[in-house]
Amino acid sequence: MRFPTFLLLPVALAISACAAVPNKPEAAAAPAPAAAADRSVLPLMSGWRFHLGEAEGAAAPGHDDSGWQSVRLPHSWNHLGEYRLSRSEDVANVQGTGWYRLTLDAAALPAGRRHFLQFDGAGNVADVYVNGTPVGRHAGAFSRFRFDITDALRPGGPNVIAVRANNEKPAPGSATEHVIPLLGDFFIHGGLYRGVSIVSVPDVHIDLLDHGGPGIYARTVAVSVDEAEVAILSRLRNADRRSQAMTVNAEIRDAEGNVVARTATPATIASGPSEIAQSLRIPAPRLWNGRADPYLYTVAVTLSGGTGIDRVEEKFGVRTFRIDPDQGFFLNGRHMPLHGVSRHQDWLDKGWALTDADHERDMALIAEMGANTVRFAHYQHAEKWFELSDEAGMVVWAELPFVNKVSFGDMPASPELVANAKAQLVELIRQNYNHPSVVTWGIGNEVDIDLAFKRLGPKADARPLLVTLHDLARTEDPGRPTVIADCCEDTPGDKADYLPILSGSSDLMGYNRYFGWYYGKVGDLGPHMDALHAKHPSIPISVSEYGAGGALSQHTDNPEGGPINTSGRPHPEEFQSWWHEQSWPQLEQRRYLWANWIWNMIDFSSNIRQEGDATDINDKGLVSFDRAVKKDAFFYYKANWSDEPFVHITSRRYADRAYPVNDIRVYSNAPAVTATLNGRDLGQAACSGGICLFPQIAMPAGTATVTVRSASDPAIADSVEWTIPDAANGIRINAGDLAGFVHADGRRVGSDHWFSGGTAKRIGGKTAERLTGEADPRYRTGYREGAFSYAIPIPNGRWEVTLITLEPNEERKVRTFDVSAEGRPMMTAIDPAKLAGAPLKAATRRFTVEVQDERLDLTFTGDAVLSGIEVEPIGE
Repeated sequence: MRFPTFLLLPVALAISACAAVPNKPEAAAAPAPAAAADRSVLPLMSGWRFHLGEAEGAAAPGHDDSGWQSVRLPHSWNHLGEYRLSRSEDVANVQGTGWYRLTLDAAALPAGRRHFLQFDGAGNVADVYVNGTPVGRHAGAFSRFRFDITDALRPGGPNVIAVRANNEKPAPGSATEHVIPLLGDFFIHGGLYRGVSIVSVPDVHIDLLDHGGPGIYARTVAVSVDEAEVAILSRLRNADRRSQAMTVNAEIRDAEGNVVARTATPATIASGPSEIAQSLRIPAPRLWNGRADPYLYTVAVTLSGGTGIDRVEEKFGVRTFRIDPDQGFFLNGRHMPLHGVSRHQDWLDKGWALTDADHERDMALIAEMGANTVRFAHYQHAEKWFELSDEAGMVVWAELPFVNKVSFGDMPASPELVANAKAQLVELIRQNYNHPSVVTWGIGNEVDIDLAFKRLGPKADARPLLVTLHDLARTEDPGRPTVIADCCEDTPGDKADYLPILSGSSDLMGYNRYFGWYYGKVGDLGPHMDALHAKHPSIPISVSEYGAGGALSQHTDNPEGGPINTSGRPHPEEFQSWWHEQSWPQLEQRRYLWANWIWNMIDFSSNIRQEGDATDINDKGLVSFDRAVKKDAFFYYKANWSDEPFVHITSRRYADRAYPVNDIRVYSNAPAVTATLNGRDLGQAACSGGICLFPQIAMPAGTATVTVRSASDPAIADSVEWTIPDAANGIRINAGDLAGFVHADGRRVGSDHWFSGGTAKRIGGKTAERLTGEADPRYRTGYREGAFSYAIPIPNGRWEVTLITLEPNEERKVRTFDVSAEGRPMMTAIDPAKLAGAPLKAATRRFTVEVQDERLDLTFTGDAVLSGIEVEPIGE
């Protein structure tokens, strides 16, 4: 039996039996005169003192913090990630304890109210004290939490708030041993990196202890052209021992502030927590329709009567969606292919301490590229980020930080960790329940990876916890499906025979897949997804991650010229672009994929990474860590996803070129573009799939100014300047390698290019350290092997050709090959090890050749192995 297509209404919540029966809604009317609510919010962003490390007695009011650092929130003691090849000494990657203290004058708080200390996020475990009294502990770096501090405050004088934050690395016996995530390819930053405030309310109020949630929850029960029925659940709390007669007033306003629905429910609020359910009807509703029309209403609940009033307002949207295993995602009944990005919340030199402007900048970048969905990896992001997604019309995968690891041993998750994961999931759902952008709750990411590759360490099965989290999520919110991001099912590699299959543990599936990067070939992605779809026909599936690294300062002349060193260097920017050019068309044509998310929108910090041109940075972002540079791949997707007219010349940062003949590659959503080189007309190129190509353009030595214009609108243009070498000085090729280099004498060597056939390979690890020989050491790690040929563009004349070869196998095998040039035999029966005197030792052979058709043809037959080619003018 096929899994039923989801029919999901927005912002649904599991509601326990409520004592109050919803009133019949009143007709829409003009707003009632507004009463002054007794709720107030006091931001506590300045005046903090900070000390990194333990500080004995720091919770006590009289502790001397005069020597501590003055800080303003948001603040973190961590910021790591550098665009350099080694870690600097002052990198802020300390994991441990930090103390914060703030002196607050109680006169700043309204009298006769209950006061709640609210933290929008603190990394990772926070112990909070008021005047030396512990008021609460929160474990989890990503969600909002509140403590009632009323009884700990001293009226009419100074009060000291002290917070001990701890982000030590999770390990047995640590403070974070039972706090998810236990592991991940990202860094947990410490500190009060989001806002802190005091919320003051009457004794009877909309509940501030509801897992950090807003206390009011709206779900659309039914939608038609004529009306939308909206159920509103208000969670209330009476801190007095006496019951109070109150009225719960609910209204919905449109985007212009007009009241479109209103109801009032008298209720007697008993001591403690309670719930009130109400129902409203919106006539002729305007739907939240993604990026096309992200229309938002406001629901407001006012609690009046008794000792005072309280009021909460929340934005929400009216929309329906469904997800079909064969047809993909539908919003408001219309098919919508979802294409977008994942995003981490850190920023170069800021860590997690982001401002609203930082979040807005990130959303503007994503919107510019034309994405219509964002995966919030791998944890609950800031409230501002959810709001921006609502306003921009982004469809959201919101995610719990259950990542990679379930325990530190073979045993299942500990009861403490299960409790923590459940608490963080309830916080995620309740705090973000009203956001129409959210369509699914992610309950785990790559939680099978420790089992997949026969690693030393835990072999605990994560599925029991996933089932628990799935059931909890569906209880909290039956209107949204759950989803898991899987790393390893049916991917290449030596897998453990006990690898669990996660598919089926959630309503939806996402597959993190890196064909052509970590494993397999880039063209395997589409067929692999077809196989998973056939294997799990009733489960809607998506590609939750796909991506490749890209370093802004590393370049290649041909992205197919050598194997990529995924866990090292280099990561040429051109390879990243080529990889995405091969991957996206495979995903685009498969309608059954309900969504696809690029990994990642922006480079982010990870202290396990020493890759590309960076340290402590995962460089798979389409934008640099400081948001200053959009990589070429960003514009590839903009050409495919955005209607904003533009042209972009790729490889612009590869300014000092190795070769005198180069492609001019352009990304654009124009149907065609024109180009000039130093003012010379190069004609027109058609654009297909966002790519426009002027192939193999011979460029004059010196400065080459390339200008490209949209053929349909010449005012839309782009221009770059490259420095081109003199062709008369020859060409040098680093065979089998994606990278070039510069000789000590200044001669530039390009990456492998103009080849046909053979296989590019790389010598790495300890073996590479033993490579020797007469050639430049940088020729020795990459090589092309097999039978292959080269067609090298070069001026006519007589040239000396130097071939660099080595035997890459330590245990010498029988190997010989022949070489011909311009159709004539030049060398026969070359044995690299015999020529060099040993394996892993580079040797050279030379010959002269006459070129007459501005192209040097070299053919290698037999079992050839080649590390480099140097073509020098005779007499140099």
